[in-house]
Amino acid sequence: MPAPILHLGATVLCAHAGQATPLSPFTRVLLSGQPVVTLSSPYAVAGCALTGTPNPPCATAQWSAGATRVMAGGAPVATLMGQSVCTPTGTPLMPVNAQTRVLAT
Repeated sequence: MPAPILHLGATVLCAHAGQATPLSPFTRVLLSGQPVVTLSSPYAVAGCALTGTPNPPCATAQWSAGATRVMAGGAPVATLMGQSVCTPTGTPLMPVNAQTRVLAT
Protein backbone atom coordinates (compact mmCIF):
# COMPACT_ATOMS: atom_id res chain seq x y z
CA MET A 1 0.00 0.00 0.00
CA PRO A 2 1.44 3.42 -0.90
CA ALA A 3 2.50 5.59 2.03
CA PRO A 4 4.20 8.99 2.38
CA ILE A 5 8.01 8.89 2.50
CA LEU A 6 9.66 10.24 5.65
CA HIS A 7 12.14 13.10 5.44
CA LEU A 8 14.30 15.05 7.90
CA GLY A 9 11.46 17.46 8.76
CA ALA A 10 8.87 14.76 9.50
CA THR A 11 7.58 14.66 13.07
CA VAL A 12 8.42 11.26 14.53
CA LEU A 13 7.90 10.35 18.19
CA CYS A 14 8.72 7.34 20.35
CA ALA A 15 5.77 5.62 22.03
CA HIS A 16 6.40 7.80 25.11
CA ALA A 17 6.32 11.14 23.24
CA GLY A 18 10.08 11.57 22.86
CA GLN A 19 11.21 13.44 19.72
CA ALA A 20 13.05 11.16 17.25
CA THR A 21 15.51 12.62 14.73
CA PRO A 22 17.32 10.76 11.93
CA LEU A 23 21.10 10.81 12.41
CA SER A 24 22.11 10.26 8.78
CA PRO A 25 19.40 11.14 6.23
CA PHE A 26 20.26 10.64 2.55
CA THR A 27 21.13 14.18 1.41
CA ARG A 28 21.22 13.50 -2.34
CA VAL A 29 17.42 13.05 -2.52
CA LEU A 30 15.23 15.88 -1.24
CA LEU A 31 11.51 15.92 -0.40
CA SER A 32 9.96 19.29 0.40
CA GLY A 33 13.53 20.62 0.34
CA GLN A 34 14.73 18.22 3.06
CA PRO A 35 16.77 14.98 2.87
CA VAL A 36 14.92 11.68 2.62
CA VAL A 37 15.27 9.04 5.37
CA THR A 38 16.27 5.48 4.49
CA LEU A 39 16.07 2.31 6.57
CA SER A 40 19.84 2.47 7.11
CA SER A 41 19.58 5.75 9.05
CA PRO A 42 19.39 5.33 12.85
CA TYR A 43 17.27 7.73 14.90
CA ALA A 44 18.22 9.48 18.14
CA VAL A 45 15.40 9.86 20.67
CA ALA A 46 15.32 12.84 23.04
CA GLY A 47 12.79 13.62 25.75
CA CYS A 48 11.35 10.13 26.24
CA ALA A 49 8.83 10.24 29.11
CA LEU A 50 10.27 7.09 30.71
CA THR A 51 13.01 9.13 32.40
CA GLY A 52 12.59 9.03 36.16
CA THR A 53 10.99 5.57 36.07
CA PRO A 54 12.66 2.21 36.81
CA ASN A 55 12.59 1.42 33.07
CA PRO A 56 15.29 2.93 30.86
CA PRO A 57 14.04 5.56 28.36
CA CYS A 58 14.11 5.20 24.59
CA ALA A 59 17.55 6.28 23.36
CA THR A 60 17.81 5.19 19.73
CA ALA A 61 15.54 3.68 17.11
CA GLN A 62 15.80 1.98 13.73
CA TRP A 63 13.30 1.38 10.93
CA SER A 64 13.05 -2.31 10.07
CA ALA A 65 10.50 -2.15 7.24
CA GLY A 66 9.66 0.54 4.72
CA ALA A 67 9.30 0.82 0.98
CA THR A 68 9.99 -2.28 -1.09
CA ARG A 69 10.16 -0.64 -4.51
CA VAL A 70 11.62 2.82 -3.84
CA MET A 71 15.30 3.17 -2.94
CA ALA A 72 17.66 6.06 -2.21
CA GLY A 73 21.37 5.32 -2.39
CA GLY A 74 20.60 1.60 -2.62
CA ALA A 75 18.60 1.51 0.64
CA PRO A 76 14.80 1.37 0.95
CA VAL A 77 13.18 4.64 2.03
CA ALA A 78 11.32 4.87 5.35
CA THR A 79 7.57 5.40 5.06
CA LEU A 80 4.79 6.60 7.30
CA MET A 81 3.41 3.04 7.47
CA GLY A 82 6.80 1.35 8.07
CA GLN A 83 7.84 -0.66 11.11
CA SER A 84 10.47 0.40 13.62
CA VAL A 85 11.82 -0.45 17.04
CA CYS A 86 13.26 1.71 19.84
CA THR A 87 16.18 0.60 21.96
CA PRO A 88 16.10 -0.47 24.81
CA THR A 89 12.29 -0.44 25.24
CA GLY A 90 11.32 -2.34 22.07
CA THR A 91 8.42 0.02 21.37
CA PRO A 92 7.77 1.43 17.87
CA LEU A 93 8.33 4.92 16.53
CA MET A 94 5.18 6.84 15.64
CA PRO A 95 5.38 9.14 12.61
CA VAL A 96 2.92 11.95 13.28
CA ASN A 97 3.46 14.32 10.37
CA ALA A 98 5.27 13.96 7.04
CA GLN A 99 5.15 15.37 3.54
CA THR A 100 2.21 13.99 1.53
CA ARG A 101 3.22 14.68 -2.06
CA VAL A 102 5.53 11.69 -2.61
CA LEU A 103 4.30 8.16 -1.90
CA ALA A 104 6.21 4.87 -2.01
CA THR A 105 5.28 1.21 -2.02
